[in-house]
Amino acid sequence: MSNNEKITLIAAGDVVPDLYGEENQFDLVKPILNGAEIAFGQLESILSARGSWQGGEMVLNEPSRKHKTRKFPEQNFSHETGGKLLADAGFNVMSFASNHAMRQSDEGMLDTLDVLRANDIVPVGAGRNIEEATRPAVFNVKGTTVGFLAYCSVVPRGQWATTQRAGVAPVRANTAYEQYDWQPGTPPHVVSWANEEDLQGMVRDIQALRNRVDVVVVSHHWGIHFTPAIIAQYQYQVGHAAIDAGADIVLGHHPHVLKGIEVYNGKPIFYSLANLKMRIPANLFPLDTGGRYATMLNHRFEISPEHTEFAFPKDAVKTGLVKCEIFDKKIQRVALIPGWIRPDSNPEPLRRNDPRSQEVMDYLAWLCREEKLATELAWEGDEIRVLLP
Repeated sequence: MSNNEKITLIAAGDVVPDLYGEENQFDLVKPILNGAEIAFGQLESILSARGSWQGGEMVLNEPSRKHKTRKFPEQNFSHETGGKLLADAGFNVMSFASNHAMRQSDEGMLDTLDVLRANDIVPVGAGRNIEEATRPAVFNVKGTTVGFLAYCSVVPRGQWATTQRAGVAPVRANTAYEQYDWQPGTPPHVVSWANEEDLQGMVRDIQALRNRVDVVVVSHHWGIHFTPAIIAQYQYQVGHAAIDAGADIVLGHHPHVLKGIEVYNGKPIFYSLANLKMRIPANLFPLDTGGRYATMLNHRFEISPEHTEFAFPKDAVKTGLVKCEIFDKKIQRVALIPGWIRPDSNPEPLRRNDPRSQEVMDYLAWLCREEKLATELAWEGDEIRVLLP
């Protein structure tokens, strides 16, 4: 039966509520998120003080871990209040299929899932076992059903869910290096492909959900972080398999910068939505001799001098929110609301007459050209529309 009532889905990139910040950190995007029937994001931080430290990457919102280079101010909010900040911003479904999800063992992860649920935010992509981690979130809005699944391809060793172990829903990938130029010292060709068992598990999950709902949304935490443009081989393999199995849209996270958009078999794949809200003060990191901050995992890149609370590459200030309009039980229109990360790390949506919005448009167009994605983008009002066939 036809349903002509429009539903709006808004999707954001990586999100960390700042437990040391102010309550108004989402104020500029709150009208957009709250104006949608469904608002989705990727939670990139634990909302718990419990659990044992698992090592690895730098932590945010982690009172038990101290950084010698900076003293955190007194914490204004509890981890439970972090969930309230997300709910107040407008989120009602979030992926937690993150490489950070298990950094405080299963206690921290499960606490975080409980905090989300207590604030009426449905988590996907993580759980007490693989069954719970791959359990979809399903919304019935105005007679149309929309289902969500989430997976992680950058999951640390041993932190994926199994039948006996808590963790995230995995679609792991393999990497090999192939010499393609005989001259010594030339860079190799990087080959990557998905773990076949994980890939087939994802396909089965999507097919099963496809039979239950009108619209299928699949989130992937994947890709090469901080690096402009490059999309790994396995991402095309996984993204295409998701669409072929029945996904209507694929939302990518993790690189912390925007990546290209592909329209595959008429369905959009956003390879990275960058950050929506992540505060990482630059003074957490030492300066190198060139006056640049040496940041995460030995990557070196320049930070905008005014972005002292946002230690990411300059390109990371460009961001956006995906807007899907659903009616007649299908995604009929897809667009990006261009955005900008302010020096305080808070997100700001942009109007068409703001010169920064054209910077976002030009950057997206360049990203698509670099990866030879024949994606057509066009301005419609204040939004960058992704033209679907």
